[in-house]
Amino acid sequence: MIDDGWLFVKIMNKMLFKNHLAPISISQYRDLFSFPVKTYYEKLGFNFEHQSFEEAGNEFINEYKEHRYDAELYSETELLLKILTEKGITNSILSAQHQTFLNDLTCHYNIDKYFLNIVGLDNHYAHSKVNNGIELIKKIDIDINKILMVGDTDHDFEVSQALGIDCILISHGHNSILRLKQTNAHIVDNLSKLAYFLEIDLL
Repeated sequence: MIDDGWLFVKIMNKMLFKNHLAPISISQYRDLFSFPVKTYYEKLGFNFEHQSFEEAGNEFINEYKEHRYDAELYSETELLLKILTEKGITNSILSAQHQTFLNDLTCHYNIDKYFLNIVGLDNHYAHSKVNNGIELIKKIDIDINKILMVGDTDHDFEVSQALGIDCILISHGHNSILRLKQTNAHIVDNLSKLAYFLEIDLL
């Protein structure tokens, strides 16, 4: 929904420079970003013998908190959500982002009204969202064969498999298309292609 990959890279490069580590490009970010996020930091060269992962994570979050509104929604986001809602299709968010940020951002972009449930984590360290997904499915209380998970990382696919639900991945997000193809999930380039897959006319 939110085009924020570039912001993640900008903040991380500031941290990498501070730690005398090589910067990354958006394509490198998409190749390297993974869950748990601690593993991603280690791939970038962070040494947690000198600084704890919690300290590094908090540094990132503080920067993100300051600049979170710099990112914008992908252009088709609100229209697609509006049409889905009008068709009686309910939407929920299952995110690895902290619940406080998630509530704040959906409210800021005025899209919270389109979601029946908005579920994030209770910490900033982005381990996994499987347990929250299990509880969310119980709360939604509909046939899992009628649930479609839309994500942009291979972790989203792994979560969908753990939950026993279908998944479609979008390649303009936080993982490269090469990473996503390894899941064998159906992949679309953007939200317009997702709408086409769902047989929804955005015009």
